[in-house]
Amino acid sequence: MVWFTLLFVFIIVPAVLGVSLGIRRLYIVTLLKVFEWATSRMEMGAKEKNQQLYKPYSSGIIAKEPPSSWQQEIQDLRGSASCLRSEPEFEMADIFYFCRRGVESIMDDEVTKCFSAQELESWNLLTRSNYNFRHISLRLTVLWGLGVLIRYGVLLPLRSEHNCFGIMVHVFRLKFFLSEKVHLMCYRICVRALTAIITYHNRENKPKNGGICVANHTTPIDVIILANDGCYSMVGQVHGGLMGMIQRAMVRSSPHIWFERSEVKDRHLVAKRLGDHVADKTKQPILIFPEGTCINNTSVMMFKKGSFEIGCTVYPVAIKYDPRFGDAFWNSSKFGMVNYLLRMMSSWAIVCSVWYLPPMNREEGEDAVQFANRVKAAIAAQGGLVDLIW
Repeated sequence: MVWFTLLFVFIIVPAVLGVSLGIRRLYIVTLLKVFEWATSRMEMGAKEKNQQLYKPYSSGIIAKEPPSSWQQEIQDLRGSASCLRSEPEFEMADIFYFCRRGVESIMDDEVTKCFSAQELESWNLLTRSNYNFRHISLRLTVLWGLGVLIRYGVLLPLRSEHNCFGIMVHVFRLKFFLSEKVHLMCYRICVRALTAIITYHNRENKPKNGGICVANHTTPIDVIILANDGCYSMVGQVHGGLMGMIQRAMVRSSPHIWFERSEVKDRHLVAKRLGDHVADKTKQPILIFPEGTCINNTSVMMFKKGSFEIGCTVYPVAIKYDPRFGDAFWNSSKFGMVNYLLRMMSSWAIVCSVWYLPPMNREEGEDAVQFANRVKAAIAAQGGLVDLIW
């Protein structure tokens, strides 16, 4: 247990407190070594017990064998080992084959896969991947138990304290000459509360005043990830409760645009306010997620054209998370915000890369939809994401 004590004292606590980026990177490297050892032990244990580890062929929504010829599959379904007849014949049982393939296509289509968490082939000591295989050996069970103790007994309380402090500072900050500095400080406190390790690329392309920043959307903390490196004006739906209180405090300190999605009048008003905002070169760039929903860190879906009709410079940003340390994707149909934040703050870390792409403008003869698709394709290519037309 000596190595565990050293890990706890000199790596885990300083990493979550954000004392040094170098220490946080050492924390990540140490976790990778532990994951590799746990995965190898799990594979060895499964081999000794003649168990098959679940490694999905697709995204984990449905597991099926690699495709073969439909003739051979029908022959296997009929239960006959004889060769196919020279003239194909139809049997009533063949209906089941086509029904099965149809259901598989519905369940495993490229759109549905975007709303399911990525399945990992290596075990990160979280129950999401390779569930129940921690019981293969006593060592794995003890290691998983220590991981639970660290995540919920140490990381979660410290992160919650940091996060609450950052929110309080954000809520009570006033509009004065240090507002931008306080803005950055608040978001950096929240980033450290998640033990986030962010790598920013091509900072010379950072969004500038009088423009719109558009990015792919995986999680609500995308805002924190980007605002950690610069100030933005937000566009979003009006919320109640704690989120509503934070929104009202944000409006007092800097210009943000909140709207009611169900009100048609609000939509036209938002378009006008967006135009007025970008026309004022003294105001911060606007941050928009044109997908309008969270996608699971594998793809970029269709961009809504509204933000591309304004006629200003667009600054594309690609965000890619490393799922080995924690799943950043927010499945809003499965988890509420509180439950999601609990899962985030009890994960090992949030590791991601951010790429600032060169600014883009609408070309002559190009409509808003074509411009949106061009920006989306650039973000997908840079982030290593699948560019979907849906």
